[in-house]
Amino acid sequence: MKIIAMEEAFSVPGMATTGAALDQPSPFRPSVLENWERRLPDFTQYRLRDMDENGVDVQVLSLTNPGVQMQPDAAIAVSDAELANDVLASTIKDNPTRFAGLAAVPLQNPVAAVRELERAITELGLSGVLVNGHVLDTYLDEPQYRVFWEALAGLDVPLYLHPNSAPLGWSVFNGRPELLGPNYAWAAETGAHALRLIYSGLFEQFPTAKVILGHMGEFLPFHMSRLDIRYRDLIPEVKLTKKPSEYLVDNFAITTSGVLSTSALLAASMAVGIDNILFAIDYPYESSAEAVDFLHALPLSDPDLSKIAHGNAERLLRLA
Repeated sequence: MKIIAMEEAFSVPGMATTGAALDQPSPFRPSVLENWERRLPDFTQYRLRDMDENGVDVQVLSLTNPGVQMQPDAAIAVSDAELANDVLASTIKDNPTRFAGLAAVPLQNPVAAVRELERAITELGLSGVLVNGHVLDTYLDEPQYRVFWEALAGLDVPLYLHPNSAPLGWSVFNGRPELLGPNYAWAAETGAHALRLIYSGLFEQFPTAKVILGHMGEFLPFHMSRLDIRYRDLIPEVKLTKKPSEYLVDNFAITTSGVLSTSALLAASMAVGIDNILFAIDYPYESSAEAVDFLHALPLSDPDLSKIAHGNAERLLRLA
């Protein structure tokens, strides 16, 4: 069975924007951090060997968190995004059957982000974009980003909404570093970010826009009923034409990155549908062997398993 992994990170030495996820104090063991730092900038020595050993045919590559999102100088963000996308396109050109890619975009300047989006898709041949959460504490439902959503919809490519490693500032996490990052905080913020897109009316304006969420949907597939029930009693700032849950089915897809739970996947498939679930590993932060073993062990029919393993990614990213 062909396997396409959807959320696979890389870094680019020489970028002015350094990786906040690795520069901040971390609750992770030094040996773990060293392994990530060794593998992130590599494409062939470790990565292809890991893919071959675990039967992964294609990695969809994206610039590791925080990407360019936390760069305060918009001009530097533009040049860093261009550098990252050029490296990514060159890597795919050298290994066209093994890699695809999601572009970095400098949303500090939305007009420049549109230009880089168009270059990345139409000239470099990338398959979509990945945005690492908030952009200097602004979120993608805000008015200044509508020009970027218009360009995304016009090109008909998805946006992968990934967490941002910059601290949240939520006092509930004070004194409990174990809850930060991928353990809990990232999912809470990214799920809230996705709901901002829905409640802002973004998908009323761009009904064909497609957003991908990692980590089994950042809690949202398991919260859909409550969203609908509570929406009935709201006085919304923007009146939606559908239930909140319907946007999660119509405008979102989710990946399995970092969540190796059969019960969670089966529940998510009942909530959002098999056609909206894509396999991902989150290399090098997660184990390829564990993720692939999880995929093969799923109690699904062969057609449904093939959709998750590769078919949905090929359709959404037009990889076939």
